[in-house]
Amino acid sequence: MRYFKAAALAVTLMIFAGLSSLSAAFAKTPINAVATVGMVADAVRAVGGDNVTVEALMGTGIDPHSYRQTRSDVVKMGRADAIFANGLFLEAQMEDLLLKLQKRKPVFFIGETIDSAKLEGSTAYTGRYDPHVWMSPTLWKGAVDGVTEAFISIDPENEQEYRDNAAAYLVQVQELADYGDKILKTVPQERRVLVTAHDAFTYLGRDFDLEVVGVQGISTNSEAGLQRIEELVDLLVDRKITAVFVELSVSERNVRALVEGAEAKGHKVEVGGELFSDAMGQSNTYEGTYIGMIDHNMTSITRALGGEAPARGMQGKLGAGH
Repeated sequence: MRYFKAAALAVTLMIFAGLSSLSAAFAKTPINAVATVGMVADAVRAVGGDNVTVEALMGTGIDPHSYRQTRSDVVKMGRADAIFANGLFLEAQMEDLLLKLQKRKPVFFIGETIDSAKLEGSTAYTGRYDPHVWMSPTLWKGAVDGVTEAFISIDPENEQEYRDNAAAYLVQVQELADYGDKILKTVPQERRVLVTAHDAFTYLGRDFDLEVVGVQGISTNSEAGLQRIEELVDLLVDRKITAVFVELSVSERNVRALVEGAEAKGHKVEVGGELFSDAMGQSNTYEGTYIGMIDHNMTSITRALGGEAPARGMQGKLGAGH
């Protein structure tokens, strides 16, 4: 009899142990997060760590200003535990859907957690702000803080882990800011003009004392007319600017028109490189991370404008040809 009682107790303990391990397994199920753009996904992945799986809806070369969600995007967001967007009207065509989803599940606009006093007004939309906050490592720290608080709000038990992950990531972001400050200072004063396809680099220019000129406005939905092209050609000629930049997620057409227009007036202008503006590089590459994306931009700009920067960037990881 004692044997049977002991056996029954052992079986009961095994059942409870099994239930306990199942419970622990379920408790460790990662948070299923969806991010709109790669820069946001990178911050979410860094802060979330092992507690999160992250998928970005928009990959390299995709323009978030004009992007409209697909059916599969809607399905992914519907299944997600949390959605992370940049906000500040970057995802202009998706904003209504994101706000509707916010009534049913956690949707975080991390760019909007940054103190608005630190933001620049939008030249494209009245009452809005320039959404390209990732171009400033200093501003991006505020967005990372927003991601951290978002995770803590939905998973308070792992607060310390999120804070530790964020702290480690922010060390890298600060190193990036320091690197930019060091190399961009070497660009000669008369060459500190950054001409790009659209006005996505204002915060970078503000941080590192560069004059920024975009062919198009803050949103790529704005059109650059012939008069605008002519004005910028005159700027290139009058100020003897020798390099302009194309962008990965924006058509090269307008920038090429500047080069041709300047050449017609006897002034040689070269394309100084391709910059990452609203999307990162290919996944599984250094340029496919936030740090690598901005490292690429800073390094390319510095070298093209006559400054001094290592060809392979801050960490020696940039691809050949930078």
